Amino acid sequence: MRSIWKGSIAFGLVNVPVKVYTATEDHDIRFHQVHAKDGGRIKYDRVCTVCGQSVPYTDIDKAYESPDGDKVVLTDEDFAKLPVAEKHEIPVLQFVPSDQIDPILFDKSYYLEPDSSTPKAYVLLATTLEEVERTALVNFTLRQKTRLAALRVRDGVLVLQTLLWPDEVRSVDFESLDGVAQPKPQEIKMAETLVEAMSDDFDPDQFTDEYQIELKRLLDEAIASGTGTVPEQPEMVPSGMDAEVVDLVAALQRSLEASGRRTAGGDGAAKTEPKKAAKKTAAKSSKSAAESTTSKSAASKSAASKSAASKSTAKKAPAKKTAKKTAARKGA
Repeated sequence: MRSIWKGSIAFGLVNVPVKVYTATEDHDIRFHQVHAKDGGRIKYDRVCTVCGQSVPYTDIDKAYESPDGDKVVLTDEDFAKLPVAEKHEIPVLQFVPSDQIDPILFDKSYYLEPDSSTPKAYVLLATTLEEVERTALVNFTLRQKTRLAALRVRDGVLVLQTLLWPDEVRSVDFESLDGVAQPKPQEIKMAETLVEAMSDDFDPDQFTDEYQIELKRLLDEAIASGTGTVPEQPEMVPSGMDAEVVDLVAALQRSLEASGRRTAGGDGAAKTEPKKAAKKTAAKSSKSAAESTTSKSAASKSAASKSAASKSTAKKAPAKKTAKKTAARKGA
């Protein structure tokens, strides 16, 4: 559970720090209003009856109309001037016998948890209330609304129950009960016998909400069989929507589409550029390799020519020596 309020109980000169929690919860199955034709959700709009325009919540004030037809508008500043109890204090007004509080006055219930490292004052107050069998009447302010409340103990935990003001309980006077004869003693005795036969200790766990159980079963069967299920439908733009808003939505849509195209085009160009660069690099590499091969071939040829020349020179040298020897012999 999550606390909805923090403060302290003012018990004489003793302050009891507490946190407040909602004590009850509603388990009823919730339904949405839909269009019977297509299952579309029904929405409500705050429309001014004078200008016919939709009014945002921030521009709404509260008005009071008297029985004579006089209308007065109050703002948040006006409400702030009203006297209210301390927002974070629950003052104890008095202690009264518990059986004197008519159950019809009880409204909402809240659990109080000690909000201090030493909850001795909390335990003291709870124990005292159980011993004296009395209920503390307090003032409790929640959401800018002050209530009279009853502070009592339930299973060792302090419980605060807001009470209706006396003028909030209607007085009743049914004419159909006027002049009705009192029941006879024999009738009262038979009724008491029937009451005695049906008497038992109260155990809330013995009772269940049959309607909610059957409703849940009906919904589960409808979902399982597909009966009455409504497929999701795209919501239409309200016909009363401002044309400027519609144009803005359309412009944003076109901008998103254009942005998507630019992104796709940019990616393609980026992919093409590396390919072209790769081709150029490959061409340069091939050209360099060819030039390198040509240079190597030329160098090889040059080396081969020099080698051949050397061999030729080596062969011609012995021929000259032979010629000299022949000439010498002839001279002799």
